[in-house]
Amino acid sequence: QVEVVESGGGLVQSGGSLRLSCAASGSRFSINTMGWYRQAPGKQRELVATATRAGSTRYADSVKGRFTISRVNAYAKDTVSLQMNNLKPEDTAVYYCYVLGGPPGGNEYDYWGQGTQVTVSS
Repeated sequence: QVEVVESGGGLVQSGGSLRLSCAASGSRFSINTMGWYRQAPGKQRELVATATRAGSTRYADSVKGRFTISRVNAYAKDTVSLQMNNLKPEDTAVYYCYVLGGPPGGNEYDYWGQGTQVTVSS
């Protein structure tokens, strides 16, 4: 069992900044990848940024140079943050924390946070 808890989000003007945070914890649970996806009204959920336990990061082209993902690995609880700068109205969406993990040496599964709204006004 894993718990995924998000914080952050809100309303900001175009050009502004916001920071999202997510904490994932669970007993006998190894986390491979953590990150963020987003879903705008009428659109499919899309990748924003991810970070592996080894430190590799991946960004959507639309956020490169504006968003930065950071991850802290700790015993029984990993956290990932997304610093979003120079926000644009097209960044408006519900942002979901994503976790890929499972029992050590076992199968890995996707886990999702409850989602947090980010709204950027023009």
